[in-house]
Amino acid sequence: MKMLTISLAVVLAIGLAMSLSPAPVQAAPPEVQPLEGASAPKIPDVQLVDQDGKPVHFYSDLVKGKTVAMNFVFTSCTTICPPMGANFAKLQKLTAGKGVQLISISIDPAVDNPQSLKAWAAKFGAGPGWTLVTGDRNEVIRLLKALGVYTAAITEHTPLVLLGNDAGHRWTRAYGLAAPAKLAELLDQMSPAAVAKQETRP
Repeated sequence: MKMLTISLAVVLAIGLAMSLSPAPVQAAPPEVQPLEGASAPKIPDVQLVDQDGKPVHFYSDLVKGKTVAMNFVFTSCTTICPPMGANFAKLQKLTAGKGVQLISISIDPAVDNPQSLKAWAAKFGAGPGWTLVTGDRNEVIRLLKALGVYTAAITEHTPLVLLGNDAGHRWTRAYGLAAPAKLAELLDQMSPAAVAKQETRP
């Protein structure tokens, strides 16, 4: 009986120690991942609507020939999406006058309509050059899959930003909660002027 009591005490002590141990912390994803060749996104020209309810063809109206930054959010998100929105607000100021198009794509199109997107954007002071889009669920999923960011459960989406110079075929995947100054620096490096300078080097 004494041995049984000791064994039970040991088991309880181990269980208590395990319950008090901190949960493993997931490492943040790499801040920068260049996408080249076959890994570069092939962006479909899906028809969506922006925060003003205006129909847009995603590739031809928002991306073609431009330098862009895309993030992926949903308006009822209370975890990573608000910080990503705040990051884009800062990024918009840092890239003002540089011809950078900011795009926020709703990953919850069944709930996010133009009105909710506009209200969400207003919280961060979104100005001209920052477009938020939603639309038919199948078309949004098609776009998200093409961009390599689709997750079946929206609460499991990762904080990332896709940066690109479409004309120069330069694309980079970056950590969505990286410092806005770092994102602005990456965009500067892939701007048409920077790309042209790199191509003329001996």
